[in-house]
Amino acid sequence: MKKNIALNQKNLDSLDPSIEIPNYDRAKVKTRIAHIGVGNFHRSHQAYLTHELMQQHGDLNSGICGIGLMNFDRKISDVMKAQDSLYSLVIKEHDGSRKVKVIGSIVEFLFAPENPDAVIAKLADPEIQVISLTITEGGYNLDETTHEFNFENPWIQQEIADPNSPITVFGYLNKALQVRKDTGAGGVTIQSCDNIQGNGKITKKSLLSFIGRVNPDLLDWISENVSFPNAMVDRITPITTLQDIQQLKDDFLVDDQWPVVCEPFIQWVIEDDFINGRPSWEKVGVQFVNDVLPFENMKLQLLNAGHSLMGVLGALHGFETIDQVVRDNDFKEIFKNYMDLEVTPCLEKLDGFDLTAYKNSLLTRFQNEYIKDSVARICSHSSVKFPKFILPTLRNQLSNSQDIEIISFLIAAWAKYNLGIDEKGTSYEIKDVILEEELKIAAKESLEDPLKFIQLNAIFGDLYVNEVFSNRYLYYTDLLKEQSVRACIKQINARIKT
Repeated sequence: MKKNIALNQKNLDSLDPSIEIPNYDRAKVKTRIAHIGVGNFHRSHQAYLTHELMQQHGDLNSGICGIGLMNFDRKISDVMKAQDSLYSLVIKEHDGSRKVKVIGSIVEFLFAPENPDAVIAKLADPEIQVISLTITEGGYNLDETTHEFNFENPWIQQEIADPNSPITVFGYLNKALQVRKDTGAGGVTIQSCDNIQGNGKITKKSLLSFIGRVNPDLLDWISENVSFPNAMVDRITPITTLQDIQQLKDDFLVDDQWPVVCEPFIQWVIEDDFINGRPSWEKVGVQFVNDVLPFENMKLQLLNAGHSLMGVLGALHGFETIDQVVRDNDFKEIFKNYMDLEVTPCLEKLDGFDLTAYKNSLLTRFQNEYIKDSVARICSHSSVKFPKFILPTLRNQLSNSQDIEIISFLIAAWAKYNLGIDEKGTSYEIKDVILEEELKIAAKESLEDPLKFIQLNAIFGDLYVNEVFSNRYLYYTDLLKEQSVRACIKQINARIKT
């Protein structure tokens, strides 16, 4: 019986020949990117595209130094050190085949709790052109209600009291940018790669708010020497499971402690606002544009909202994965109707972009049964997702007196979802770091007074006073008490056909 091969630099040539390994000399790669937050998405997206730039075009001037700031980054730090920062990317095709690539673009890794000075020095290194981030939406530390920087965060309070002992990304960037200024290291681009609309603007707002409090003399230098381009990112990348790790061992004899699984599709649209040079990512399909907002709106209101639609309806029905939901013809039809009738009228026209093909690609991508993206993951933190993915469409449709049937049904279904029990009587966990208790309370109160749910001001604002919306919401709230989710979907789809 053949033994599994531990993934590291010295073992690359011993791997199964079907596995694509780096064809470039990683020892000659120059680090130009410092990336904070080395999770699965970064490794399936930015690090993958940077690897492809090296693999396809021999560009060795764009290496990545991965950085873990928090104690919970210790696991990825240990794995990356044990594997020479190599990892397996398993691309699961729609026909069930798998393409395995060993990604080599991350050539260094630093763990801040062990050596904060090394992290500051790397961020301040004049060789670093781009500091990129995948720190999740919560990492930008904006209050969900006011959308202003949250100075009450205990970690932020500690950094204000002692700016020389950074904890958060803002503390580290403050120290590093000060060093860049003092040493003449030059400007740098701070590039958010998080799935947030206006991610560059949000990064800038949060950072300048923090520095304005702890180090205001640095603000003028930042305005002249740091850029914050907005970007739209897209690649479905589920959580790595123990089964994924074992399958890699069973089928390819690779012992990788933390591989990444993803779909074939990938998209990255960036505003071309880099102050001190950038990798030539356009060579591997990245789109550079003057304004990313129309692309963001399209993606957030179609893909992300579509995920929430399928997630909530699927959870109530009892589905476990998104592919199960979208492979069901009734659910797939309402998703298609939602995109065509309620979202498309809200979107700006993108010259040269085939919107119909994009919507069809979402149907195909969501049906990929080999990705197994869980309904639970999609439904998590929905109080953050609905205001950003769903409600802009609702407001736009209302202002233009357009169709709101499906979106009203979805919000009624979301109220029912927050009761925590599906139609089969099975309970499920509701994960929502911001308004979990508020949602549960409002959902229970809505059993007696359905308007209580849409009177959650932090989410809906004054939408409940709009009679067109509130009437349709109440209609579907009543319908969901009498009929199953599937029966409601069938009724909506039938009405649309006629």
